[in-house]
Amino acid sequence: MGHILHDWSLEEKRQLIAKAHAALPKGGALIVCEAIIDDQRRQNTFALLMSLNMLIETEVGFDFTGADCSGWMRDAGFRETRVEPLCGPDSMVVGIK
Repeated sequence: MGHILHDWSLEEKRQLIAKAHAALPKGGALIVCEAIIDDQRRQNTFALLMSLNMLIETEVGFDFTGADCSGWMRDAGFRETRVEPLCGPDSMVVGIK
């Protein structure tokens, strides 16, 4: 999911992750690529501003931390998660079923 989840409410984010989990075979992976906010909310200024922008442009959208996304993935049933930084402000959160 590339730059998808930030548009949706918390409940909708959880539903999308749960649907991805249900669709994957055992051992399959979900990769969420976003401007992930750092867990301390101090480093990734772009992601913090993007989250503010989502609150202005959408009724329910917001950006999130890697810990947030990992938690949603574990709640959906993913057995392993990790956050990997990418170039620029983006990171990916990987969940393994």
